Amino acid sequence: MNQNMHPFPGGSPIGDIGKLLKKHKSSAVIAAIVLLLIIVVSMSAYQVEPEEVGVETRFGRFLRITDPGLNWKIPFVDHVETIPAKRQLKAEFGFRTVDAGVKSSFARDRSTYRESMMLTGDMNVAVVEWIVHYQINDPEAYMFQVRNADMTLSALSEATRRAAGGDYALTEEPTRCREKGLQKAKDKLSALCDIYETGLTIQRIELKDSAQPDPIKPSFNEVNQAEQERDRLQNDAWAQYNREIPKARGQALQMIQEAEGYAVERVNMARGEVARFLHIQKEYEAAPSVTRTRLYLETMNKVIPMAGKKVYVDEGAKEGIIPMLFPMGNVPAIAAKGGAR
Repeated sequence: MNQNMHPFPGGSPIGDIGKLLKKHKSSAVIAAIVLLLIIVVSMSAYQVEPEEVGVETRFGRFLRITDPGLNWKIPFVDHVETIPAKRQLKAEFGFRTVDAGVKSSFARDRSTYRESMMLTGDMNVAVVEWIVHYQINDPEAYMFQVRNADMTLSALSEATRRAAGGDYALTEEPTRCREKGLQKAKDKLSALCDIYETGLTIQRIELKDSAQPDPIKPSFNEVNQAEQERDRLQNDAWAQYNREIPKARGQALQMIQEAEGYAVERVNMARGEVARFLHIQKEYEAAPSVTRTRLYLETMNKVIPMAGKKVYVDEGAKEGIIPMLFPMGNVPAIAAKGGAR
């Protein structure tokens, strides 16, 4: 059976299509309009994330800043670029973070090594790795005032860090002047960012590492060991000084005080002797015989006991022994002829 499968028997294909379009013309128009509206709406709407803002331009000219959420633009006329203006960003120098986590991994190559090299105040070379934490506070300036704000920040940060590092010695960099140097670098970098109108606010600068280049590390370690040995010897010397000097000063003060006491004692004794002599002179002038006898007896009372046991024999005594009265009464004495025996 020969059956014609064409939808419009006896007609040409082109004519058939024309008849079909005429029949469904209204439906096609509606579908085209709906499709066009879908395309226009999809190209007009855009979403801004919570930590971002949208920078909308019209024919390349800045138009407005859009907040997070659903926003609209004119297709083919307006262009939107989102930037993370509500999030703290960071720029790393001397290294790059490959994987951030509990055990972060970092990458270092020739370019990062070159940007971390700097000259310190004592004319030494140091490898300093640091992080600049910043935030975009002016999206318009960030997008349009400088050609590339990130590259500008990188150049300004390197210049600032090298200038701040040159004010301190290599041994001071990681220790005493760390916080002071970082604060000075932050203030200077913030001022430069304002001058160049980068639209960035510097939050803080973090020093990750500061060391010597690998070729000079052995020599630098030897210098550090020598300085530590010097400091140890100085501390030992000061400890001995603190032991010996106070001791010597105490001994000197003791000798001075003993000498002063001896001088006072001698002066007082001399004054007492003078007063005693003047008193005896006065008594002697009043009664010379009595005073002379008393002085004689007092003197004999002191001298004879020190002479020991003696026997004195009187020249005219026939019996040979004459008892004598001694004031002290503790030494027997006998007068002997011809003196003591």
